[in-house]
Amino acid sequence: MRPTPLTIPRWIESPPPPGSFRAIFKWGDPYTFKHPNHGLVRFLQERLGIAFHSEPSAEWLGLRPLPETLPISLESTHLNALRDLVGEANLRTDPFSRVRASYGAGMVDQLRLRLGILENLPAAVLSPRTPDEVQAIVDYCHAHRIPLYVYGGGSTVTRGREAVRGGVTLDLSRHLNRILALNETDQTVTAEAGIRGPDLEAALNQAPQRFGAQRRYTCGHFPQSFEYSSLGGWVVTRSAGQNSTYYGKIEDLVLAQEYATPAGRLRTPPYPRAAIGPDLDQIMIGSEGAYGVLLNATLRIFRYRPETTRRFAFFFKSWEQGQAALREIMQDEAGAPSIFRLSDGDETEVAMHMYGLTSTPLDGLLARLGYRPRERCLLIGSCDGERGFSAHLQRRVHAICRDYGALNLSPLPITQRWERERFRDPYLREDLLDFGIIIDTLECAGTWTQLPITYQTVRATAQAHKVPLIMTHISHVYPQGANLYFIFILPYTSIPDYLEVQYALIEAMQASGAAVSHHHGVGKQTAPWLVKQLDPTAMGVLRALKDYFDPHHILNPGGTLGLDMTPEQATQHWGKAQGG
Repeated sequence: MRPTPLTIPRWIESPPPPGSFRAIFKWGDPYTFKHPNHGLVRFLQERLGIAFHSEPSAEWLGLRPLPETLPISLESTHLNALRDLVGEANLRTDPFSRVRASYGAGMVDQLRLRLGILENLPAAVLSPRTPDEVQAIVDYCHAHRIPLYVYGGGSTVTRGREAVRGGVTLDLSRHLNRILALNETDQTVTAEAGIRGPDLEAALNQAPQRFGAQRRYTCGHFPQSFEYSSLGGWVVTRSAGQNSTYYGKIEDLVLAQEYATPAGRLRTPPYPRAAIGPDLDQIMIGSEGAYGVLLNATLRIFRYRPETTRRFAFFFKSWEQGQAALREIMQDEAGAPSIFRLSDGDETEVAMHMYGLTSTPLDGLLARLGYRPRERCLLIGSCDGERGFSAHLQRRVHAICRDYGALNLSPLPITQRWERERFRDPYLREDLLDFGIIIDTLECAGTWTQLPITYQTVRATAQAHKVPLIMTHISHVYPQGANLYFIFILPYTSIPDYLEVQYALIEAMQASGAAVSHHHGVGKQTAPWLVKQLDPTAMGVLRALKDYFDPHHILNPGGTLGLDMTPEQATQHWGKAQGG
């Protein structure tokens, strides 16, 4: 019998129409695409039985324009006063600017936009030119009880800046995006909150030409959203870059900060360490705009020497063996790899299909050696730092992986290929959803003892909700534990159906004892589980800080950090009423 012919959807290959819904929800560069290849399409259709919708409508594709006008709830008196503060050109009330400022990159944002659901919009988007203008706006909004939200890069996946109480949104990316100082003696950089990742990294890499420095530098912070996220967003959500196992998460990089708050300007000193009471930097990092508006931050930086990077790749026979090797490497005290990413059997299988390695001689050889499909696990990684350090660490990684039965694939350019493609993977999402297939992510963190429980609990929950595929990888590793990053794929039916699955998976992560976020943050989406995760005393501290910094609760209101949730949010029913 002949196999069923493969149906390849007709992917969109043109930029979104200006002013359209798609122009808002499309990821990244409007002219950039990464279509699912034949291997992935075949896997979804033949192995998972997921059918692609044949001819999506123009409405579902988001090609229609936004409405020409949308209601503005804020009184003109306030709009005029705010316009006086920032100038005519820096206050926008057009629908496109307002929708873009409130909707993020999460799946529920994309679904609502495809369905034409426009809700929770600010009345205006302000682009302050100086820190003093930011403080003036904060003071005015505080005095007149106007809700205030902040837009940086637009990559939130947790409904982090959604203007559920109306008010206004600050866009820090337009003007407050400069590097203020590079201190080569202290090895630090100070930059404004609105600077994007590529601009910051390019300036550090070119430090001799840009600043007259003796050396080139790197920030070492490369989240998946690197190209379209901002320094401010990294800090206030406690983000992690894909090289964080060596360089650290953002809370390890921040040395000092400056915030505009209703209580006044807050500046922290740039001490490398100090014993002067609780660490104010750590209190403000991860505050997600609930305590103040981040103006700038001073970061630790590192010498940029890509010529010393050593890469590696291995196959393990099982997820358990791979985890054991990761733990041993981190506890070996020889140093920490930079990229350090272990995919479980399902994610490895998808990668094999995407890279065209299934049904090849390599695939057959792997199976004969005991590396069986959907059990074998791929580890990719790299070692950075001084030449001798990175070489020695690479040797230790190789030795430990051999001890755990791994097959060395390092001569193949697997890690290099992943590095070239890593920032383009989000482009796959629009293509799949165009044809009715959701691909989304959730992530958490735990100890080595607890992670196997979380892994099994989440997978069992996905199976109970008939999720066709859930993949997992570890990509941020510590001597005491790691993160788990889940990618789940399912057909789209409705927003309530999708949220039922999403909420069930978050519930499973928390019930297993994991932290409900390792680096995405909390936003308004995950707030109910944060409140359940922290004990009443801890939540009392967060509420006391809110009352001090923001007495009238104007900053990012609507459930951020669980501080002012509605009853619907508190019972995890927020958003389920939307149709689809």
